[in-house]
Amino acid sequence: MRCLLLILALAVLPFKVLAQERSVLLYAPPALVDTGLMKHILPRFALKTQVRVTLTDTPEAAQVVLGDAGQPLFEGAGQVWAMEVTQPTEWTGRFADWLGGDIGRDTVLAYAPDGAAIFTPPPQAARKVATLELDGDPALGLQVSRLKCARCHAVDDQTRLSGIGSTPSFSVLRSLPGWQDRFIGFYALNPHPAFTQIAEVTLPFDEARPSPIVPVEMTLDEVEAVLAYVAGMAPADLGKPLDHQ
Repeated sequence: MRCLLLILALAVLPFKVLAQERSVLLYAPPALVDTGLMKHILPRFALKTQVRVTLTDTPEAAQVVLGDAGQPLFEGAGQVWAMEVTQPTEWTGRFADWLGGDIGRDTVLAYAPDGAAIFTPPPQAARKVATLELDGDPALGLQVSRLKCARCHAVDDQTRLSGIGSTPSFSVLRSLPGWQDRFIGFYALNPHPAFTQIAEVTLPFDEARPSPIVPVEMTLDEVEAVLAYVAGMAPADLGKPLDHQ
C-alpha cells in the first residue's frame, strides 16, 4: 500500500508542478481593480488557455504590470491603461498576446457592469509624417533635365515642343499625387530601366538586351537636383476631374 501511494504521489507531482508553472503574477493598481475588470477578464483568459493569472499587491513582484508604461491597451477609470511585461516567460507572453490582441480588447470593451461600458480603445497616436529634405541644386536640376530628360519630356517652356507628345511633361507629373516618389525612383519605373543607368545604383545592362537608345546616365546627385528643380515648379492645372453620370 505504501508503495502504491508513493507511485501515485510521483505520478501526480508533475501535474502539480505544471499547474504551478502555468501562471502569471499580475499587478493592477487599485483604481483599476476596483472597477471589477480583473474579475471579468482573468477567468475568461484562464478558461481559454488554462493559464492562471494571480493579482499581486506589489508591482516589483509582478511579471506583468498594468499602469501608464508600456503598450497602451484601453482607456477608462481616469486614464489610458498600458501593459508592461517585466518578466518574459511563455505564459506572460500568452497573456500579453491575449490582452493586447483583438479577443482581449473586445473582452475589456464588453465589460459593462451597469449596462454602460466603462472602457474604450486608447486614443490613436498621431502619425508622424516624414518630410523629404530636398538638398539638391535646382539650377543643376534644370540643366540635367534639359540635357537628359527633354528627349522625351517637356521640362520647361524652352523644351515644350521637343518631347514626345504622348509623354507627360514635368509640370503634369508635378501635379500628380506622389510625384516625389515618381521622380526619386524614376529609373525603376518603365520604360526607364531599359535605357537608364544611375551610378552605383542600377545594374549594368544585360549584354543580350542592350539599351535601345543612347543610354541616360546619371548620378544620385543629379537625380536629387532634378527633384529639387521639379519641387519648385508650379503644378499643371489639369482642371476639375470629370463627373461620370
